[in-house]
Amino acid sequence: MRKAMILAAVLAVAGPAMAADVGLIKVSRGNVQVERAGARVPASVGMGLQASDTIVTGADGSAGVTFTDNSLVSVGPNTVFAIDKYSFDSTTHQGEFEGNLKQGRLAAVSGKMVKQTPESMKIRTPSAIMGVRGTEFLVQVDEK
Repeated sequence: MRKAMILAAVLAVAGPAMAADVGLIKVSRGNVQVERAGARVPASVGMGLQASDTIVTGADGSAGVTFTDNSLVSVGPNTVFAIDKYSFDSTTHQGEFEGNLKQGRLAAVSGKMVKQTPESMKIRTPSAIMGVRGTEFLVQVDEK
């Protein structure tokens, strides 16, 4: 019984930590939605994003996201961008950022983790994987 209570207490503390926000939506215009756990919800300014979320914009949509390492990502109209992995240690600036641009346009300015470890940020597209070494970049995936 005592072990079960300890396990429940550990899970209660660890549960919210596993679902911690990795970024915030700073700008949202037009039709912008966040897909999380199979459900889509309208994106709003100040909404937290989690690793495994997908940002989906409509024909009139665009969004800007600031991540915890101060990376900035902007997505344009008709974009599908998934945050596959994200972790960041604010003390050591070590981390990992893997995103998947399935379609549309993405512009980014890398943050503290790339300054610390240049190979820590990767963006996948349907035809390539881009390792980010610089500070600013633009990627576009045309619709098929």
